[in-house]
Amino acid sequence: MNRTAGSLLFVVAMACAGDALAQGIPTSQPNLLQIYREEVKVGRAADHARFEAGWPAAYEKTKNPFTYIALASMTGPGEVWFVAPFANHEAMADMFTRDDDPAMAPVLERLQRGDADYIASTRSILAAGRKDLSYGAYPDTAKQRFYEITVFRVKPGHGRDFEAAAKAYGAAAKRSAPDTSYRVYEVLAGMPSPTYLVFSSVTSYGAFDKAMADEEAIGKGMTEEERAAMLKLSAEGLNGSETIRFRLSPTMSYVTREVRAQDPAFWSPKPAAVNASAKPAAKPAAAPAGRQ
Repeated sequence: MNRTAGSLLFVVAMACAGDALAQGIPTSQPNLLQIYREEVKVGRAADHARFEAGWPAAYEKTKNPFTYIALASMTGPGEVWFVAPFANHEAMADMFTRDDDPAMAPVLERLQRGDADYIASTRSILAAGRKDLSYGAYPDTAKQRFYEITVFRVKPGHGRDFEAAAKAYGAAAKRSAPDTSYRVYEVLAGMPSPTYLVFSSVTSYGAFDKAMADEEAIGKGMTEEERAAMLKLSAEGLNGSETIRFRLSPTMSYVTREVRAQDPAFWSPKPAAVNASAKPAAKPAAAPAGRQ
C-alpha cells in the first residue's frame, strides 16, 4: 500500500479499532485513518480505474491483510480517495514492512510509475478518529455505496469552537433524527491544522433524500444554546468548509473475500460484453506496467 517510496501509506486502512494488525473491514470507528487523494487527469478516469485494479490484484496475490476502499468523486475536482483504518501506528509499521518486502517492492515501484500516466497530483492525509464528536451506529461498510465527506477548515485557536458545535449538533440529532450516523476525524498531518473531516455514507444514492430531510429536522430542533454554538463557529471559527460526494469503486478497492462474497455482482463485476461486430481497437505500442 506504500504508493510512494519512503512515504506514509496512501490509503485509509480498514481495520478493527482494537486489533494490533488491521484486517478486514471495521465494525466500529477506527482510531487512525490515512487518506490518499489522487487528482485524476481530465479524460483519463476510465483508464485510471482500469490501471488501479492492478493494486488490489497485487495485494490479493500476497494475501496482504490491510484493506482499503476507493471513493471516486461525483462532485468537486476529479479525484479518487483511497480510504481504509488502523488501530495504531504499530499496525501501520507492520504494513510498511510488508510493502518493503523484496518480492513486493519491485511490483509496487512499477505500479507507482504507471500511475503517473493518469494522475496530476497526490496528497496523503493522516487523521485521528474523534469518537467523542461522532454520532450514530457505525455502518456496515460492505453495504455502503455512496459517501459524503465534509472538510471543515477551522481557524487556529478555534478547535474548541468546532468541538462545541459538533457536540451541539450531535445532541440535536439525538432528539430530532436519531437514525443519523456520521464519523468525525481530526487531521494530524497532510493538511493545514486544525482541519476536521466528517464522513457519512448511504447504501443507495436515493437515501441522500432522507439524509437531507434529517439534517433539516436537526436544524429546526436545535435549542437556542445549540444554535448559538453553531453560529459562533460559522461566524468566528471557520476558514471555510466543502462537501464532496463519492461513489465507491469496487474494482479499485481491496477488500476481503468474505466481503466480496456478500454481493459478488457489485464487488466482482464481470467485464462488459464485447460487441462481436465492432472493429477491435488498435493495440497500444507499449502498455504501462500493471500489478502482478
